Amino acid sequence: MRNVLKLSELELRRTSEKGSWHDMYKNSAWIFVGGFPYTLTEGDLICIFSQYGEIVNINLVRDKDTGKSKGFCFICYDDQRSTILAVDNLNGIKILGNSLRVDHVADYKPPKEKNKNKGGFAK
Repeated sequence: MRNVLKLSELELRRTSEKGSWHDMYKNSAWIFVGGFPYTLTEGDLICIFSQYGEIVNINLVRDKDTGKSKGFCFICYDDQRSTILAVDNLNGIKILGNSLRVDHVADYKPPKEKNKNKGGFAK
């Protein structure tokens, strides 16, 4: 794990966004992740995607009626450069037999959470 973190840090330092297709997403730290098994939780996804940077927000899209995962989510990294590493390294990999689709998101606004109290925690 230490080696992966070292490689990630080196990659973040070396990343030159100029001339790259990634450049059009330089103002967004959000990525889209789709195609994963419905059984994966937010914690599972954070374990997989945190190897490329600190995750500050995750929105696992769920069915409104059943609460079950729809197999896609949006992840926000603390550092936008982490999105480049995640897209380049995780797009197309197989997780439990499913191929992931990982891509940049230009304009994503997380949904406003309902039923929040003054402390910021869900009731």
